[in-house]
Amino acid sequence: MALAKEIMGISLLEKSSSFTNSSSMALFNPNNYHKENHLWFNQQFQGRRNLSTRKAFRQSTMAAISENLIKVVPEKAVKFKVRAVVTVRNKNKEDLKETIVKHLDAFTDKIGRNVTLELISTDMDPNTKGPKESKQAVLKDWSKKSNLKTERVNYTAEFIVDSNFGNPGAITVTNKHQQEFFLESITIEGFACGPVHFPCNSWVQPKKDHPGKRIFFSNQPYLPDETPAGLKSLRERELRDLRGDGKGVRKLSDRIYDYDIYNDLGNPDKGIDFARPKLGGDGNAPYPRRCRSGRVPTDTDISAESRVEKPNPTYVPRDEQFEESKMNTFSTSRLKAVLHNLIPSLMASISSNNHDFKGFSDIDSLYSKGLLLKLGLQDEVLKKLPLPKVVSSIKEGDLLKYDTPKILSKDKFAWLRDDEFARQAIAGVNPVSIEKLQVFPPVSKLDPEIYGPQESALKEEHILGHLNGMTVQEALDANKLFIMDHHDVYLPFLDRINALDGRKAYATRTIFFLSDVGTLKPIAIELSLPQTGPSSRSKRVVTPPVCATGNWTWQIAKAHVCANDAGVHQLVNHWLRTHACLEPFILAAHRQLSAMHPIYKLLDPHMRYTLEINGLARQSLLNADGVIEACFTPGRYCMEISAAAYKNWRFDLEGLPADLIRRGMAVPDSTQPHGLKLLIEDYPYAADGLMIWGAIEGWVHDYVNHYYPSSAQVCSDRELQAWYAETINVGHVELRNEDWWPTLATPEDLISILTTLIWLASAQHAALNFGQYPYGGYVPNRPPLMRRLIPDENDPEYAVFLADPQKYFFSALPSLLQATKFMAVVDTLSTHSPDEEYLGERHQPSTWTGDAEIVEAFYKFSAEIGRIEKEIDERNANTKLKNRCGAGVLPYELLAPSSGPGVTCRGVPNSVSI
Repeated sequence: MALAKEIMGISLLEKSSSFTNSSSMALFNPNNYHKENHLWFNQQFQGRRNLSTRKAFRQSTMAAISENLIKVVPEKAVKFKVRAVVTVRNKNKEDLKETIVKHLDAFTDKIGRNVTLELISTDMDPNTKGPKESKQAVLKDWSKKSNLKTERVNYTAEFIVDSNFGNPGAITVTNKHQQEFFLESITIEGFACGPVHFPCNSWVQPKKDHPGKRIFFSNQPYLPDETPAGLKSLRERELRDLRGDGKGVRKLSDRIYDYDIYNDLGNPDKGIDFARPKLGGDGNAPYPRRCRSGRVPTDTDISAESRVEKPNPTYVPRDEQFEESKMNTFSTSRLKAVLHNLIPSLMASISSNNHDFKGFSDIDSLYSKGLLLKLGLQDEVLKKLPLPKVVSSIKEGDLLKYDTPKILSKDKFAWLRDDEFARQAIAGVNPVSIEKLQVFPPVSKLDPEIYGPQESALKEEHILGHLNGMTVQEALDANKLFIMDHHDVYLPFLDRINALDGRKAYATRTIFFLSDVGTLKPIAIELSLPQTGPSSRSKRVVTPPVCATGNWTWQIAKAHVCANDAGVHQLVNHWLRTHACLEPFILAAHRQLSAMHPIYKLLDPHMRYTLEINGLARQSLLNADGVIEACFTPGRYCMEISAAAYKNWRFDLEGLPADLIRRGMAVPDSTQPHGLKLLIEDYPYAADGLMIWGAIEGWVHDYVNHYYPSSAQVCSDRELQAWYAETINVGHVELRNEDWWPTLATPEDLISILTTLIWLASAQHAALNFGQYPYGGYVPNRPPLMRRLIPDENDPEYAVFLADPQKYFFSALPSLLQATKFMAVVDTLSTHSPDEEYLGERHQPSTWTGDAEIVEAFYKFSAEIGRIEKEIDERNANTKLKNRCGAGVLPYELLAPSSGPGVTCRGVPNSVSI
């Protein structure tokens, strides 16, 4: 507590002496008001401030000392000066128009077109019956400081206020310039209560575009019923402004949060091939809602929203857009600067050559030479193309040269081994699909009338020789058998997928056996195709090889499993469960929770950039003919697979412990630290994840109990209840009647809901995202699509397969163009930007809240995250943990909280920000 108080400007010197008339007069006399008096008063006040109860801690300062002042305040209020220090963040780079307007604003600032501020008290004005307001103050020296090149510029403004003004609770800002500016924070100095902090972190628009005054609240949190009288109407007005009216086309400068269905993925005006089904809404497949942009409908289909194509920006509320360093990282990535400018012009050159990889050396050359040198096109492309500015700094020889993925860093051929294939199911980029095998053979849940018999083709004889002498039932009872089952996800779509040009897929099931040393090995792969007739052979089982032909068959089967897994990972576990399903919670938070609400303050860092990255994904990744359709097996059916999976999404099972128990990977056990026991003790994702889950849960527990000591406060908090109800009834409307939604009636309910949200936004997303290039950047390890099935002996291709199995294997993998496009995308998605905030960190860590006990609790949480990081390092050095330590084995660092910028295969950002 001492550290938090000291940082927040609260004096620790506590005295017991009482006020005198003369000293009080000195305090409020503007002629005598100076720092010593301010410090003395602050010391006196703090000695009387009772922090023993939460309610007393949050009372207004003047109310807290009214008994002491009643005898000594002069009859007539005296005016005194207070100062605002306003921190504005500069842009690092400006275009010509911005520079001209900036100079114009600097000139007109001198003649009254300036930035003005008004202080608003927590008290009501007895005369106007409205909020008590100061007179306007002008931001000083804007024209003088306009040419400063520093990242941040501090301006000042002076207010004259009465001694009975009370405490400042809000500030309004009016921007009479031509151009927006980024307001980072305001600190008010000179009040008896000490410095008052206003974390802003917002773009302030010119009055000509947005006539209303911008409202910023101090960092003191208030539940709705505890809002000081002077702030109540402002609290409600600000939320009304953020909700908008649901009409019209949104401007990029708007701050309006609203909902819409996914009706913007297709572009029917370009032709039938570019039309896509709408997701969400009446008559469409259920799906979470997205942020509404209000664009006009397409000409061809009035229910489809017209598209904004790159490089034009798509709408998200202004403060949700990437900040400059993040945008620079994203823009200079290969995805935008290189891929979209260079690869289209290469397509003719590539397709005129044989565009398959001929062997492993072809792939290796992408890391050593780059794509252009490999094709002999480097000089030609550099002459032909006007490279964008962002690429000009890249060395010519490095153009389209890829970094060596981490999977190759310790053992170049590890990916070929069965134990590494299995290890990645629990320590790779998608460690959340594996389940305990409950029954053998496994059974489908699909309708047998439509999809044929539910029984698997797997038989006991397929696996009996791989169970270390156990029977199948003994292995099941001993928790030795596990499965990665993608059968029901893919089978309904296989007819359509396999009819696409250059796409071939199975619906796969993979059985794993847990060895005595805690490692897994694959012992059977089932490959299913839709039944074409009553007696057609639609399923086959491939087992570990005993001959050369069997070895290549087994390698292709594993590649098909990886392609299945890559699709489920990207479309379901990553995009749907951590991006799309969180968006309604974020929209509802901005619409229903005031910025001064303690739960908004808790969630704020975990919502950063998510709406922007989701908007960018709809614009160029998930759209018709976009990167996801181009790079993953399901092609144009990708988002339909995602929507089919949403029907089985359950928020109550999205927390880590519940998910592990649902998949049978853990059993409840009250004697264990997190209340459950892992069936695979060395399950790196789960073992590290449970530590982080526990830290998040502990932090949220401390936070919630501070504000909600009983269920009554939870139930009576109208903003909190409106947030949760709107998330369900509007954001997830098609699932609103499901009985699995957790109730929100007790502090425990709230702790569970918030812990799950923070887990999904931070650790779960990190585990599923930042390993994409380290594992998927080497395409043979994890191909995102396959182009050939395994030939039967009767197929014409079988002879080709026997004659040159390596050539056949590479012809089944993605083509050179598909591979490099995919590599460029996952390289971008795996990159941390320099302004990333990681779990345990916060912008303005000591002033984001005015509650000292909460600041102290956050530092405790931060210290626990640091301890967990050290424990993860120790685990990665423990040779007993063979799934993360050993010869050529990659350490598991995807849940190690901290990271530098770039592709690091580690780091847990606070939010879904890429």
